[in-house]
Amino acid sequence: MNIKKLNTIEIKNSIENREIKAQEIAEYYLKRAISLQEKTNAFITLDEENILKQAKDIDNQVEKGFKGKLTGVPIAIKDNICTKGLRTTCASKILSNFVPPYDATVIENLKKEGAIIFGKTNMDEFAMGSSNETSYFGPVKNPWDMERIPGGSSGGSAVAVSAILAPASLGSDTGGSIRQPASLCGVVGMKPTYGRISRYGLIAFGSSLDQIGPFARSIEDCALILEVISKYDPRDSTSINLKTPEYLKNLNEDIRGLKIGVPKEYFIDGVEEDIIKGINDAVEILKKLGAEIREISLPHTKYGIAVYYLIATAEASSNLARYDGVKYGFRAENVKDLKEMYIKTKKEGFGEEVKRRIMLGTFSLASGYYDAYYKKASKVRTLIKNDFVNAFEKVDVILCPTSPTTAFKIGEKTNDPIQMYLSDIFTINVNLAGIPAISVPCGFDKKGLPIGMQIIGNYFEEQVILNASYAYEKAVGGFKFSPFQEE
Repeated sequence: MNIKKLNTIEIKNSIENREIKAQEIAEYYLKRAISLQEKTNAFITLDEENILKQAKDIDNQVEKGFKGKLTGVPIAIKDNICTKGLRTTCASKILSNFVPPYDATVIENLKKEGAIIFGKTNMDEFAMGSSNETSYFGPVKNPWDMERIPGGSSGGSAVAVSAILAPASLGSDTGGSIRQPASLCGVVGMKPTYGRISRYGLIAFGSSLDQIGPFARSIEDCALILEVISKYDPRDSTSINLKTPEYLKNLNEDIRGLKIGVPKEYFIDGVEEDIIKGINDAVEILKKLGAEIREISLPHTKYGIAVYYLIATAEASSNLARYDGVKYGFRAENVKDLKEMYIKTKKEGFGEEVKRRIMLGTFSLASGYYDAYYKKASKVRTLIKNDFVNAFEKVDVILCPTSPTTAFKIGEKTNDPIQMYLSDIFTINVNLAGIPAISVPCGFDKKGLPIGMQIIGNYFEEQVILNASYAYEKAVGGFKFSPFQEE
């Protein structure tokens, strides 16, 4: 049995049919992850003993008749999602020794369905970055070109799937942090509607923006994992009490009559030529499948970057105030009093990008500046949201590039924060509006680097997005292996 080529559903079925043991699957992925860690730097924590124990427990349960939706499937977890007894660092020095006493709700949901929690993936520090270069544990490398970034902030989770280090993974998306690395690494990545998935146990960056979502090789795998983690959670005040759809069972590749909007504001100067071609080619395929293509306008798109970096940094400055060296995490030494401990702990514990965003957020919330910046940004956020509401009166989904560029070289934009922030220009408005979106691979540029197509849906219409993506995937073929296929 070629484990490498088994998708999530095939792994689950093979284990439950006693064709292979969960322990064999876990050992295979552990061997790959460990052997390729030096090259990819995809993981921060890989607890081999714990992973094999989970696999053995699953095999024992299967012997007793257990059947779950993810039986024996290793799922890599972004390192800002709390895992009981397993170090959770947010890729920051300030939390480098933090071991949570509880599981995030999504982790509980995965475990109930028989999944194996397969290590903690590298990320931009506190999810602040678009390239996975701000991690205290060093940058993650893109398996399509080891000199290039994988995208961020969920770069480690994207690489884990792209380089076949795990069958699937979880990330978090505040302004594109699942979709952008999915695009740059040639995998599927989805951000659900805000409130669809519990944020309990997700270490917050921007509380009104953050959502957990899956990375996978295929739309089927994405649909299954989304189904498992989409449960109402009374512990999270932002969790919406809706029945979870059967996303996998309801997948339908018949999209005849589907109205797809193409926003003119997303095809601008600065978008690479190969990406425009890739999206246009995808549009033609969807047309042949029976979809109806309409040009639409989202007029407030251009304000998204400014609005996002006011709201997100303001929320970050509030959320990160708790890391002061008192209760948990890193604490500065050789201090003369409490005030000095606070200052030195934050100065030594946070990286440059995190400190930059805390300062920006603190400034925009300061007395005398709140109305001029944060309050005005919140009003424009409503205008951006209304653009989408109006658009979805005319179309079923919106199609556009995920990223304006393919993967750029490590170090290329680290000294220019504004250029780095522009990497998320096509993804952040989705978070500001709170709507769902997915990135689906749609070809390669002339350098052989993956291109991602973003499909955006109306509130809680994840099934419509999945169906459109599924139809496209069926038409063009499935997952393409990166150069790591042969390793």
